[in-house]
Amino acid sequence: MLRHRVIPALLLRKGGLVKTRRFKDPVYVGDPTNAIRIFNDKEVDELMVLDIEATRSGAGPDFGAIELFAGECFMPLAYGGGIQTLDQAARIFDLGVEKICLQTAALSDVSLVTRIAERYGSQSVIVSIDIKRDWRKRPWLYGSYSKKLLTLDWLGHANKMTQAGAGEILLNVVDRDGMMSGYDVELVRSLAGSVQVPIIALGGAGNLDHMREAVVAGASAVAAGSMFVFHGPHRAVLITYPRYQDMERMLDISK
Repeated sequence: MLRHRVIPALLLRKGGLVKTRRFKDPVYVGDPTNAIRIFNDKEVDELMVLDIEATRSGAGPDFGAIELFAGECFMPLAYGGGIQTLDQAARIFDLGVEKICLQTAALSDVSLVTRIAERYGSQSVIVSIDIKRDWRKRPWLYGSYSKKLLTLDWLGHANKMTQAGAGEILLNVVDRDGMMSGYDVELVRSLAGSVQVPIIALGGAGNLDHMREAVVAGASAVAAGSMFVFHGPHRAVLITYPRYQDMERMLDISK
């Protein structure tokens, strides 16, 4: 088993699988159920499904789709998008999802993190923190719902989330999203030095070298989207996943 999880992060929009660049311009890349079946065959460590429209549209989680995804998955599944209440989280867990990912709701109601963690355990709660750098390259919390920079101290917010009960922090960097140019390892390193829970790095992976850099910087797991759904310089759609032997070799930082 790999020491560091390698997680495909699938983005949903209106029921379809999409991929963005810097949180903009979603491009349709296929049917999410088909992608899940392919990842089953490739025996991925864990899968993350994030509905990027559920909160903004006000529709909330699509429980029918979530039930379908959970029924198809042979691996642990994390779901995020539109979750605003404990009852919604409970229903999602009842459908077979192992982890809940919160972002907007955690910003507006930190008690939701605590209530979910108290009922289902901290290991079941991921809080997603989106970071965007300003023109001076300073990192700021970014609200994906409002599409604005937030004035909260981002490391302070991360610590508040872990104190509230979050078992993992998903660090997603807006400027690296979909660019396949590497993770923002400086931010990974800063977060790893600040919190005591596992960190999932997301945003920028283009190859296993990038993933190794994030692991060396302190990430417990690495997630990616474009790297697993695009192939070649023209970004042709092709669902893929690295060979286990290659990941084991590249991500063993004890060597």
